[in-house]
Formats: sequence, structure tokens, C-alpha cells
Amino acid sequence: MICSARGCREAAVWALRWRNPKIHDASRVKTWLACEGHRRSLESFLAARDFPVRAEPFTAPPAA
Repeated sequence: MICSARGCREAAVWALRWRNPKIHDASRVKTWLACEGHRRSLESFLAARDFPVRAEPFTAPPAA
């Protein structure tokens, strides 16, 4: 799994869980993945829009 930042091909190590409270209730949470280098910029992008966001360590699920 790779980082969600545009053009980044680094492995994801963070899961950013967020939602848009203007259109979704608390049960609707979206996930962006982030590498170490893009975690802060992606969090800042979401926070600037007043979207609740939390970062959790991300481990890719085992291959099926």
C-alpha cells in the first residue's frame, strides 16, 4: 500500500482517518494512507478544512 499524496510512491506507514462533518455523520470515516514524509502535510490539509482527523500506525494486511 502506498502513500495517498499526489505522485508519492513511498510505502504507507500511517492511516489518516477523517470525515467531512458537513455531509457525513460520525459513522462515515474515510482513510488516506501516508508515508512518514507526507503525514503532516496531509493532516494539515484536512485540518485546514475543519475535518476531524486522527492518525494511526498502518500495517498492510497480509496478501490473500
